[in-house]
Amino acid sequence: MKLLLSDQNAHLKFAPLTLTRPVGALRCGLFTNAERWLQWLVDAEVGFQTESYLQAKFPLIDGVIVSAQLIPNEEFAMAVKHLPINAGLYQNDILLAQHGTPLEKISYRGQAPLMLTERWDLFQQNEAILRADFELYTAGKKSAKLSSTNTLIGPADQLFIEEGAQIEGATLNTKQGPIYIGKNAEIMEGALLRGPLAVLEGAVVKMGAKIYGATTIGPECRIGGEVSNSIFYGYSNKGHDGFIGNALIGEWCNLGADTNCSNLKNNYGLIKTYSYEAQTEVQTALQFMGVCMGDHSKTAINVQLNTATVIGVCSNIVSSGFPAKFIPSFSWVTDNKTEKFQLDKAIDAAVAMMSRRHIAFTEADTQIFTALQEKH
Repeated sequence: MKLLLSDQNAHLKFAPLTLTRPVGALRCGLFTNAERWLQWLVDAEVGFQTESYLQAKFPLIDGVIVSAQLIPNEEFAMAVKHLPINAGLYQNDILLAQHGTPLEKISYRGQAPLMLTERWDLFQQNEAILRADFELYTAGKKSAKLSSTNTLIGPADQLFIEEGAQIEGATLNTKQGPIYIGKNAEIMEGALLRGPLAVLEGAVVKMGAKIYGATTIGPECRIGGEVSNSIFYGYSNKGHDGFIGNALIGEWCNLGADTNCSNLKNNYGLIKTYSYEAQTEVQTALQFMGVCMGDHSKTAINVQLNTATVIGVCSNIVSSGFPAKFIPSFSWVTDNKTEKFQLDKAIDAAVAMMSRRHIAFTEADTQIFTALQEKH
């Protein structure tokens, strides 16, 4: 079948992460949502209904339309799979999916799929999603053996290791939730891992790192220091000491040595954070919120970030003091001023970083950068 994950006007709710990807490509748990649908519907083709400047990289297709904010479970996935032509799937008069023009109204009576409504839901809901993904993906599979040089605390069936993963001299605690170690990932000696946790394919957890759940470390990331309840998208680096918590880090980001990110106000109050949708700070009901960083942004050594700082795409923070809590895309921030990061130089930097991992910066990527530069 063909499935179309629609942003449904939620694009800016999840910015800056969605400035470079559709809502359906957001990562939490073990998967992006597009990857998750393919776990349930293995023969499906998935497309995206998103902003026009993203469609070259994330193609639009004809198919059953589903909100990209919905996290599928088995009952919902099967209901979508068997949705007749010209029918809509409803729960409590809310349209969940449609196949053509929804002339026929079908009531969905199964377990309601989890719905992401704000960008901070990604780390808030990461534990529940990661647990469900772990159960889905590992069912009927056999884990590789954990080397005797490691210490396992908690149930062994809550640890799954893919073939090719290297783990030596680490401590892994599954008492609070499952730990998934992806293919060719490496956990170096002295690392302390506590579930729920996913370390995805090719990622590296550095020596002595302290990783608390619920955390997702995306493909090919390099992570050190202290991390709590955070999501790293692919190919990003936090290779050195420094704390990050309740945070969302896009692709191709780099946090310099001893970058520290506050996730709690000194007065323990509820947090305000920048909203791209409102174009101003909004009040949240959260007490904990760390940095949210768009793709290709970077911090220098010893950078300090305030609680709930929001950083756009392709920005560089090289200040010694606390920068502003909102840093627009293509900003170059120093102690004395903020300058525009020129498009050609931003592309050169992206090409240089991506080539180190043998990934091409494509014409579609250039179109996205150009569109964002013009908007911001």
